[in-house]
Amino acid sequence: MYDAIIVGARCAGSPTAMLLARQGFKVLLVDRATFPSDTISTHILWPHGAEILARWGLLGTLAATGAPPICRHMTFDVGPFALRGAIPDANDGMGGFCPRRTVLDGLLANAAAAAGVEVREGFTVDELLLTDDIVVGVRGHGRHGGPVEEHARLVIGADGVNSFVARAVRAPEYDVRPVAACGYYSYFSGVRQDDIELFVRHHHAFGGAPTNDGLHLVMVNWPAKTFPAVRADIEGHVWRALESAPDFAARVRAGCREEKWYGTAGVPGYFRKPCGKGWALVGDASYNRDPITAQGISDAFIEAEMLATALGTVWSGADTLENRWAAHEAARNERVRPMYEFTGQLAALEPPPPEMRALFRALHGNQDATNAFLSAITGAIPLPDFMSNENLGRIMAAAKGVEFQR
Repeated sequence: MYDAIIVGARCAGSPTAMLLARQGFKVLLVDRATFPSDTISTHILWPHGAEILARWGLLGTLAATGAPPICRHMTFDVGPFALRGAIPDANDGMGGFCPRRTVLDGLLANAAAAAGVEVREGFTVDELLLTDDIVVGVRGHGRHGGPVEEHARLVIGADGVNSFVARAVRAPEYDVRPVAACGYYSYFSGVRQDDIELFVRHHHAFGGAPTNDGLHLVMVNWPAKTFPAVRADIEGHVWRALESAPDFAARVRAGCREEKWYGTAGVPGYFRKPCGKGWALVGDASYNRDPITAQGISDAFIEAEMLATALGTVWSGADTLENRWAAHEAARNERVRPMYEFTGQLAALEPPPPEMRALFRALHGNQDATNAFLSAITGAIPLPDFMSNENLGRIMAAAKGVEFQR
């Protein structure tokens, strides 16, 4: 009998398991994959996510894999000009990373095992076990074995957008947004680039960042409706998009693509009820937004901490499950709602409205405000604080002052 069985051992499941085990709970972590293995991903671990990894004692392990730090001299290119800056508000200004998932996910699963979690790779969950409408365990199988039943106080779905656990318990979804953007990415060697670069254009966005093994991630997004055409001519669409930033395109052309193009038709945005009778959800199984703002890995870390803290409080007898579940869902929604809305707007890949163009112009040449803007759109500081009328008024007034002095 386990305290928790966690289905899915990547960026949400392994940290949740590790944090529960560190509190002394008995945890079984299962995944149908074996590690190291790859998965479709935005790759970006923003500085506030790296700060969490440091809190867990794992940031040095990730840095030792050779993934270069990012977000210390980053670029956000809006077309007429580029905003360049750092994110000083998280991880002591030391930046984040763009790790390969073959590296990061294995690191996290190993950390869970080191904490005392029982990790079963290559294990598929076939069904949830119920007693009186309460989830009490799982039935599944390994790659070379027969059916196995395991029981627990709680089964946690950390199994992504297409979560088996969420489907099995019929977790209600709300505030669902349709698929907005599709994308492709690959890895290049020989690209001259020392930090993450992001480019926003009309009807497409793209960028790149250094990752493990001396390679560079190159990624492009288009409106979801164009996916069939993009898939029919990936190379053509990629290079036409990159040519809207000629210097970046030239640097990528000077390199060599080392792997195939990996793509996705896109994913919807949604909130799912994250907990119920004998079950809970974490990571993309719980809540999802378009990948264009690359919040998935950092959000998974935050949610893992939130869920592990809530369960520790309940299982220690300090609170009731009903109270903690309601508070947990409310806290999740309050935290992610502003970024959810911002992501939806950005993923439409429409020209920015006049007020946003005015803000970009005001930020240009104001380094402190630019750093704060980059911190806000990556999640290091609350987006509403930056976008408040008072703060925007100060930025616009400062820009007018500089203009007047000229």
